Amino acid sequence: MPQNVVVVGAVALGPKAACRFKRLMPDAKVVMVDKDDLISYGGCGIPYFISGDVSDPAQLQETSFHMLRDKKFFREAKDIEVLTKTEALSIDRKKKRVLIHNLLTDEQKGLPYDKLVLATGSRPKRLDIPGVEMDGVLAVNNMNAAIAIKDRIATGQVEKALIIGGGFIGLEMAEALTDMWGIETTVVEITDQLLPGLISRNMAQIVKHHMEEKDVDFQLEERVERLEGKGKVEGAVTSRGTIDADLVIVAVGAEPNSDLARDAGLEISPRGGIVVNSKMQTSDPDIYAGGDCVEVTNLITGKPGYYPLGSMANRQGRIIGTNLAGGTAEFPGAVGSFVVKVFDLSVAAAGLSIDVARREGFDATSVLVIQFDRAHFYPEKDLMTLELVVERNTGRVLGIQGVGPMGDGTVGRINAVASILKYNPTAEDIGNLELAYSPPFSAAMDILNALGNTAENTLAGKNRILDVDEFDVLWKHRDKGDVVFLDCRGWGNAEPFVNKYPDHWKSIPQDELRARMAEVPKGKKLVLICNTGVRSYEAQVTLDEMDITNTCNLQGGVACLKKWGLDL
Repeated sequence: MPQNVVVVGAVALGPKAACRFKRLMPDAKVVMVDKDDLISYGGCGIPYFISGDVSDPAQLQETSFHMLRDKKFFREAKDIEVLTKTEALSIDRKKKRVLIHNLLTDEQKGLPYDKLVLATGSRPKRLDIPGVEMDGVLAVNNMNAAIAIKDRIATGQVEKALIIGGGFIGLEMAEALTDMWGIETTVVEITDQLLPGLISRNMAQIVKHHMEEKDVDFQLEERVERLEGKGKVEGAVTSRGTIDADLVIVAVGAEPNSDLARDAGLEISPRGGIVVNSKMQTSDPDIYAGGDCVEVTNLITGKPGYYPLGSMANRQGRIIGTNLAGGTAEFPGAVGSFVVKVFDLSVAAAGLSIDVARREGFDATSVLVIQFDRAHFYPEKDLMTLELVVERNTGRVLGIQGVGPMGDGTVGRINAVASILKYNPTAEDIGNLELAYSPPFSAAMDILNALGNTAENTLAGKNRILDVDEFDVLWKHRDKGDVVFLDCRGWGNAEPFVNKYPDHWKSIPQDELRARMAEVPKGKKLVLICNTGVRSYEAQVTLDEMDITNTCNLQGGVACLKKWGLDL
């Protein structure tokens, strides 16, 4: 007898699971239910619709061959019935029925199922402050919200915008409003960095500095206490002052939309995600769930993790579709890979940042390398910054982050490591990673290999490093007189600094160091500096040989100082 499958949710995972299942069991009946009228769209493309890069919202609903994924498409091309503007109210697991409510006709009825798929997604975290219900306060949680925001902007209703939250959505929206529309935009973030929990503070500072150069204003470690206006939002009161705004976008994160599952008695995690096994089954084996409403295993920590990403929802949808048809496909977990476009930069990561690694109990350190994304002699090239997080006693790689020019270079390096993280690679493995090479694409010693080698040297104690934020502290207290900044570059690079700071900045090029050892300051901590950290590391090795060991090597060198925004 043909199976009867009901899918609740028709944006990402739901359509993928339904279509995969129908391809395997064409005679089965599949019904998708969604309370919205727009279905099966690329939600991650919303910021690019608002920015104008995508001109028509229908483009986010189209297939790659320009067929609109609407009710008609699913009915005629996929033999799947779709009930839009229909909300699933409850699940009767004993009778195997879903009570649905037609929001247009107010009709309620039971929908029987043999197997049920929950693709209920996520919802924006609520910001519990006065004024959040006013006109002009919006969250970017679906296509209708995106259309409403763009309509306001396109009709000239927005001159100043406030974005609450410095995560993915907050940064993407800041770019969309500033770059295309020229809107004066302020981002307020409650923590002390952008993308908290996702990248390190130093990498986040590089992102912040780049966005500030594009006229986005940031207020970190700041809390919005209330929104003000007469019916329509006019501004915000923060813990430090006021901000004028006629559009407020709330982007303080997402949480699993798991109420339907919870009310049905399914197992829910303390974080609120639906608990599933590797086959994406809930605690009821006839009910599957995936996408933004579930938690899956973090393959680095072995603990539950939450990853509201469209790419993951699609992969899980295929797993569910296969298993609905009697398969045994498994989803082992995730390392949390992501990439986000920020003006001219791509920001990508996989695994744990240094702060998260330490919070999870790892004895971890991180190394940073800045290097050209192509061969140094190739005419078209740009600097890329990568950071590797490793466990001290084992050398195990726990995570990687990158900031680089737009294109495939940065995300390609992150993906290369992301794909092997579940196998517990070491720094040595990254140093020996085989990568395709040609000067227009990479260096013969690729930046990834250099990153692994740097991590090995650091773990072995050969490369004693100083992060740029630590440099900032030393620089601000340089008048104490216990630190000397030793420039290992050529005189042409070092001269301006020596002339400006003769008491603190000394110049001995790395290739002249052996011959000029008598000039090395004695009895003081030496901060070794070059353009990217390579020559200063060589200088550190030479000084160690001469029993001068009170040295540290500035990671990323002057290039990192510039990207970080530290103006000497």
